[in-house]
Amino acid sequence: MSSANSPTARTTPLTDWHAAHGGRMVDFSGWRMPVQYTSIRDEHQATRTAIGLFDISHMGRLAVTGPDAAAFVDRLVTRRVTDLAPGRIRYGLVCNEAGGVLDDVLVYGAPQPAGVWGDHAALGVVVNAGNRDKLVAWFNDQRHGFDVQVDDRTLATAMIAVQGPHAIALIDALSDGAASKLKNYCGAAAQFDGHAVYLSRTGYTGEDGVEILCPADAALAIWVRLVADAAPHGGVPVGLGARDTLRLEAAMPLYGHELDQHINPFEAGLGFGVTLAPERELVGKEALDAAKANPARIRIGLTLEGRRVAREGTPVLSDGQRVGVVTSGTFSPTLQCPIALALIDPAAAGGTLSLDLRGTALPAQAAALPFYRRSD
Repeated sequence: MSSANSPTARTTPLTDWHAAHGGRMVDFSGWRMPVQYTSIRDEHQATRTAIGLFDISHMGRLAVTGPDAAAFVDRLVTRRVTDLAPGRIRYGLVCNEAGGVLDDVLVYGAPQPAGVWGDHAALGVVVNAGNRDKLVAWFNDQRHGFDVQVDDRTLATAMIAVQGPHAIALIDALSDGAASKLKNYCGAAAQFDGHAVYLSRTGYTGEDGVEILCPADAALAIWVRLVADAAPHGGVPVGLGARDTLRLEAAMPLYGHELDQHINPFEAGLGFGVTLAPERELVGKEALDAAKANPARIRIGLTLEGRRVAREGTPVLSDGQRVGVVTSGTFSPTLQCPIALALIDPAAAGGTLSLDLRGTALPAQAAALPFYRRSD
């Protein structure tokens, strides 16, 4: 993330609004995005207690069409999707032949309506912004033998997340109760304030809420209405800074930190997102089988006393010896202490750990994940 605004950075349909309303703009994965409007702490707390509004249009949206769409995506995504019913959504990972993670994704079953995912999308796949070009190329490289098309719908669409304890009520009021009808990890076409959208009960904050997929030319009107209607309930626009502290409290992985091409799903603690059934022809299956049986590293949570934060790359020590590394760290606005995720040697789990912060070994306590779990 850079504070310098590249002249070649991509913009979302809401970028001008962010800049005009106090958003501190940064380059993030090649997109010009707001990192914060007021303070990260205030935006974090608003999401935990009321409503946070997030422009996530930088996320990639791929529509997969054709007779072999389900079989094709099932070969590339670690979670089985051949039985994915219309309106259901599954989290999974795309891995290389060595079992390393190329990206973590959401797969949408039969994602209509037209105008958002296209006229005939059999499956939709939402990917991380920084991995979009790589995933489009990977999907196209793997098409041999399959009757499928991969349509990158990112620039034709937009995506807005509405998260927090009052998020569902806000969306219900503007969509004739469509949000509360959805179960977690389900989606449906809806009319939202007169616009045709696709609502999914998903998110990246640890709170309840929805993500709205809409045509790019409808995004600004939808966003402005959301901001106006959320404000009386304490809702605010939220930037990338608080999005990161929220996801970290919820122990949700971030690509480039807990995930990359040299980390497999089992090391990252994401075994639930891998289906290793004998009949599946999954890219990287042999390596994933081996990783499941004998992970070289495991992901753990850590808390520290005081206020010093362990950033990415901080060594994790046991008896003075390096046994792992911090992948993400922050000061938790909810818990009021530093928290971190780390990858460590499994043999060191359960032992006494410390963190090497610039030559000083600070005691660290293993913590159950997630660090934060909503009460409802």
